[in-house]
Amino acid sequence: MTAVQKIGAWVAPAGLGVAVAALAALALAGLGTRMGWWHFRAGFTLLFAGAVGGLAAAAVSATVLALTWLWPPDRAVLHRGMALAGIVIGVLAAAIPWQWKQAAQRVPPIHDITTDTEQPPEFVAILPLRADAPNPADYGGPDIAAQQRTAYPDLQPLPLPQPPEAAFTAALDVARRIGWEIVAAEPAEGRIEATDTTFWFGFTDDIVVRIRPAAEGSRIDVRSVSRVGRSDVGTNARRIRAYLKTLAGAA
Repeated sequence: MTAVQKIGAWVAPAGLGVAVAALAALALAGLGTRMGWWHFRAGFTLLFAGAVGGLAAAAVSATVLALTWLWPPDRAVLHRGMALAGIVIGVLAAAIPWQWKQAAQRVPPIHDITTDTEQPPEFVAILPLRADAPNPADYGGPDIAAQQRTAYPDLQPLPLPQPPEAAFTAALDVARRIGWEIVAAEPAEGRIEATDTTFWFGFTDDIVVRIRPAAEGSRIDVRSVSRVGRSDVGTNARRIRAYLKTLAGAA
């Protein structure tokens, strides 16, 4: 075995090991934050480390793969397979955070989204739950509204033909059906408050649905606010959009 083959013999499994570790770091970044093992910023650091590790593993594995073509076939098969696996897993580990970053750059750095930027629905029952939240419950005003209108011009109040009482029942049923945790349901005030948890990091976001009478039935407004993070990477807008689409189909 030549010196190059000897080096490749231990570098190939090392590259694969780093790639697997990088992918595991991505999973742990979210799991640890969700379970309260560390602060979410530590989770973001682990996410970045996983991305860097994935790139390094892919680069090392690609080098080994190139070298294996110079080896005798009987010695190259195993290490070539490990190198290919290291490239695929390493690229995957780097691609997930990269895609997340790209998504964050396509939307404004805001975390408070509502269908009514002039008179946003207000939280009542949820306020004590947000007492220690870094993000305030007060709406950010015209600047936030302008950024939202530019990024999400489709988010508008939903008109329903039903009277407010029936619209409230439908709105509450849909909120429960899609998995929101109901905090308050006040039909007399036309207000539903709930929380929703993001998939990966387990961030808790707060939602308030407001039902008001309109000329031909009811008007539904929704507001969704993240407790932490300057940018929600579009999560709150997607949540409101999905909720209103489901409610429109059910009403």
